[in-house]
Amino acid sequence: MQKLGNRKRGWKVSRERVDLRRVANPSIPVTIEALPQRLTLDLERTAIIVVDMQNDFCTVGGWLDSVGADTTPLQGPVEPLNLLLPMLRRLDVPVIWLNWGNRPDRINLSPSVLHVYNPDGQSPGIGDTLPGKESRILEKGSWGAAVVDGLRPDSSDIHVDKFRMSGFCDTPLDSILRNMDIHTLLFAGVNTDQCVMHTLQDAVNLGYDAILLEDCCATSSPQYCTDATLYNVKQCYGFIARSSSLLNEIRLANGKDEER
Repeated sequence: MQKLGNRKRGWKVSRERVDLRRVANPSIPVTIEALPQRLTLDLERTAIIVVDMQNDFCTVGGWLDSVGADTTPLQGPVEPLNLLLPMLRRLDVPVIWLNWGNRPDRINLSPSVLHVYNPDGQSPGIGDTLPGKESRILEKGSWGAAVVDGLRPDSSDIHVDKFRMSGFCDTPLDSILRNMDIHTLLFAGVNTDQCVMHTLQDAVNLGYDAILLEDCCATSSPQYCTDATLYNVKQCYGFIARSSSLLNEIRLANGKDEER
């Protein structure tokens, strides 16, 4: 029989019959230090969402750099993600790159969305040509919309284009996660207080469990924006943890398995 569906869940079909049973893989529990409480999660039903680690936001010569923002802090998630993502892939935890990737005609973007990035009607905004480069800002397929050079997406990873602060608005993200039977979401990327936070909020409102990986997130906003985000996540939406804690616990669990 042939399995129909994704690598996490699906059912089987042949010419003679269909087997609708979705046989779940064994749980992969891991317990990590987190706020406001220590936390146990099931990696079999977990995905990591990496938000907006793109040239236009994080790289010298990109959009934010062109308008005078300091992109140095936005490179902060690169090193911890390069340690964490390969380990998660080995455990078949889906890695989802959630990036701005606009239509060339911008026809699906309202004036209110466009205004945020071009408040005076004269600044280079979404879809405009990046000063000094042949790249249209955050347009799908452009240099500016590409993942930063320091990170290494894998062919098994999932890419989702977004068009708003939240990655759940007008995208297939929710359908993808539900089809994979994902319950828990790890959040990483930039900006902590903007697209990461908005996507996390919508995730919790849709019924997912959310964990913000503090050391895998960054922002060009003032420190008080990060402080407020961390407060609101642990107060209202979910949990805060560090990727180093998750990595340590995975390595410990793997060591115990090898001893058996």
